[in-house]
Amino acid sequence: MSEFFLELFSEEMPPNLQCSIRETLLQNIKNFLDKEQINYDEKNNCFSTPNRLIIHFKKIEKEVVKKSQEFRGPNVKSSEDAINGFIKSNSISKHQIYKKKINNDEFYFYKSPKKKIKTAFLLQKEIPEIISRLKWKKSMKWGEYNLYWGRPLKSIMALYENKVLKFKLDHLHSKNITFIDKDYENRTKSFKNYQTYASFFKKSGILINHNERKKYIENKLNQISKSNNLKLHLKDKLLDEVTNIVEKPNIILCSFNKQFLDIPKEIITITIENYQKYFPLYDQKNNLTNYFFVVSDAKDKKGLIKKGNESVIEARLSDADYFWKKNKSQNMLKQVSELKKINYFNGLGTYYDKSQRLKKLGGYLSDILILSKEKIEIASSICKVDLLSDLVNEFPELQGLLGGYFAEIQGFENDVCIALKEQYLPTGPNSNIPKKNYSIALSLTDKIDTLVGFFGLGIIPSGSKDPYALRRLTNGLVKIIVLNKKNLKLKEIINYSCQLYNDQSIDFDNKLILQKLSIFVVDRLKNFMKEKEIRQDIIESSVLEQNMDKLTSIFFKAYNLNKVIDKQLGKDIVENYKRASNILNSETNKEGDEILGSADPGLFKNQYEKDLYKKIIYIKKNFTSIGLETDFQGQLSLLASAKKEVSIFFDNVKVNDDDKILKKNRLELLMMFCKTFDNYINFTKVETQ
Repeated sequence: MSEFFLELFSEEMPPNLQCSIRETLLQNIKNFLDKEQINYDEKNNCFSTPNRLIIHFKKIEKEVVKKSQEFRGPNVKSSEDAINGFIKSNSISKHQIYKKKINNDEFYFYKSPKKKIKTAFLLQKEIPEIISRLKWKKSMKWGEYNLYWGRPLKSIMALYENKVLKFKLDHLHSKNITFIDKDYENRTKSFKNYQTYASFFKKSGILINHNERKKYIENKLNQISKSNNLKLHLKDKLLDEVTNIVEKPNIILCSFNKQFLDIPKEIITITIENYQKYFPLYDQKNNLTNYFFVVSDAKDKKGLIKKGNESVIEARLSDADYFWKKNKSQNMLKQVSELKKINYFNGLGTYYDKSQRLKKLGGYLSDILILSKEKIEIASSICKVDLLSDLVNEFPELQGLLGGYFAEIQGFENDVCIALKEQYLPTGPNSNIPKKNYSIALSLTDKIDTLVGFFGLGIIPSGSKDPYALRRLTNGLVKIIVLNKKNLKLKEIINYSCQLYNDQSIDFDNKLILQKLSIFVVDRLKNFMKEKEIRQDIIESSVLEQNMDKLTSIFFKAYNLNKVIDKQLGKDIVENYKRASNILNSETNKEGDEILGSADPGLFKNQYEKDLYKKIIYIKKNFTSIGLETDFQGQLSLLASAKKEVSIFFDNVKVNDDDKILKKNRLELLMMFCKTFDNYINFTKVETQ
């Protein structure tokens, strides 16, 4: 077994390119080794720095034995050219081929001899191909070269058995040399193996292992925070990104002028985290402080790096402070008319048009949710005004949130301010959802108006294409309704939204919008149910109709059934139903009679029939009683409670009676029983496991 080591040195790669490609490169090499049946130690590694992609196999089999293989050639009746082509393609002579019959035809064959092939030979041939086939999200071509790469590739170091694995990739030749300083291309060094390579760079302060680098950064951040009585709210995404933009991490504690703490904290944190890739720091009460961490790629002996980064932050926050003071006092109600200057979407009018639709739709929702119509209409009217501000232009991530801050300063009621801040929630799969009623109303209003508008234009997500994030928006709509347990007649709300567009002379096919949106919304509900790990058969049993008026009940019926399906309660329910439905399926329509589920108690011949009938009536009555209609766990317990009556019935009653009238009445009783269960979900599709 021998060591294989590969390093690809390039100009600095962005984190998103770097992270995706390193695993791909390793997997492609493993796929090649597996295909060639070359054994290797599973303890292999792939690492990266901004400039380096590193692959290391500690042990690879030195040679591989290729078994003898038989290859079929052309028919013996084929032309001489075809036969010669077969001989040439296999690099053999004519005396090595032979004839062999297959069915009624005769063909030429060649049997390759068993042979040993050096792994080095196969690697030399395949590695440049693997490198050149790598698919980057974005790639570059530079100079007069034909090689496409994420960033200009400067060198290839390839070692096998402590020797150079020689190959050529476009203009580059593999060597045992690499650059030891990314800023000075004349500084190079040769290596014999991975151990000497890793040891050298570790002594130089370069952590080539990105996992070790991440751990080092995290530990240092926490250590320095603690020693300064500060707290760090570490975000994994930011930590990963910073890890992949440095190779020689140095943690520097910096600060900015305390006066900037008067502006909204979100402006500061977005400036620090999103734009500068720094780490903000908090006091022991979790209040934002004027301190932050910079992770540099060099030592800061003279303090210049610290000073420079502090200057950058001061400049950005100074601009933000100026815009904040300018924008916060501008009257939001007077600014609504200014929204006429901003186009919302081609074919859907301006943001002023949208705000007028939102005002009316919000008022409509206020009646449904029993909220102050005035508050909702105010919130809906001004919710897009912050788009006119310099701050939102500078920090587009803060639209809505900044509007809420402006509203606070201008004395709007707290419910209105919070609604403005939360109107875009949820913003992703792990985002919070609005919980307060006015926030719910505004968020739903905005989302419904958007969906109706885009569906009206025929802009509907298909396949993986969703340029306007309508799936994410609808996911949010579903989550808000379901998790807040709101029972909304979405069809009526959407119809009203369609009419508001019509009133603005935007003509839509309202019926078609409703049809397509209904399918789309329920599909997003199914997706949400999958996220909650609800079994697929339960999902399909719950969502039988494209009914978006029952999102909450559909979800919680499925969710609660899923919790008990593998427990005795769930097994009893499914067993009760299946025993009845199986007989119905086998006996119904044998005589051509329609079974509707209307059993006649006067035809019962025994107590077992009467007891089952009484149980069905009891369940049906309680299903519609006040309190139980939303108590889905209670409904499930009620369904399971029929086990005794069902078991006794089937043990003592012959459904398939010779008397056709009795038989039909007993089938009617079973249909009545199944229909009662179907008030919960259609148990026909629920699988027994």
